[in-house]
Amino acid sequence: MKIKAEIQVEYNENKNAKIAFKSLEVDNEGFLHSSIENNVIDFNLSSDSLGTFLSTVDDLIFSELTVEKILESNFNMTE
Repeated sequence: MKIKAEIQVEYNENKNAKIAFKSLEVDNEGFLHSSIENNVIDFNLSSDSLGTFLSTVDDLIFSELTVEKILESNFNMTE
């Protein structure tokens, strides 16, 4: 059985999307395919194992939320 998903994350600014993309790209290499267009990052996941698939999704979401918090804290520091 092949499990597939596409997850899109939209940022308020292209600059933040680029920072997030570069931050997440290293950790995601070999586990999923990602691309960026303007302020949207597109993640495509595929796995033969439900456990592996769920672990990858969990890691991606946790990592993205971490990047988002860092971006927000950096924004608040510049105000």
